[in-house]
Amino acid sequence: MALRAAVLRHIRLPVQTLTAAGSRPQPQWSFLRLFSSHDDHLTKEEVIDRVLDVVKSFPKVDPSKVAPDVHFQKDLGLDSLDNVEIVMALEEEFKLEIPDKEADKIDSCNLAIEYIYNHPMAG
Repeated sequence: MALRAAVLRHIRLPVQTLTAAGSRPQPQWSFLRLFSSHDDHLTKEEVIDRVLDVVKSFPKVDPSKVAPDVHFQKDLGLDSLDNVEIVMALEEEFKLEIPDKEADKIDSCNLAIEYIYNHPMAG
C-alpha cells in the first residue's frame, strides 16, 4: 500500500476536460494508437480460395476435382506423404506453423479450411 501511494505521488497524467455539456472529452495524446488482433483476420471466403489454390497447384492433383469438401486420399488419390506436403504448402501460404499432432488430422480441404480460419495467426 505504501509503495502504491509513493508511485502515485510521482506519476502525472493529463486531465481531459469537457468542451461542452455532454460532449466527449478531447484526448491529450494524439499519438495513441489502438490495436486489435481481429482487424486483419482472414474471412472464410479468403481462406477457402487460398486453400483451394494451394491444393490445385499441387503437381499430383487434377484441379478440376478440387472442391471445399474433397478428401485428399479418398477423392484425389494422394498418399500420406502427399498429404504432408500439402500441409507444408498450406503452412507456407498462410505463414503459420501447424503442430504435427494437428497436421496429422488435416486430411481434407474442409479440415484445412476450418483449422486455418480458426487459427489466430493465419495471414
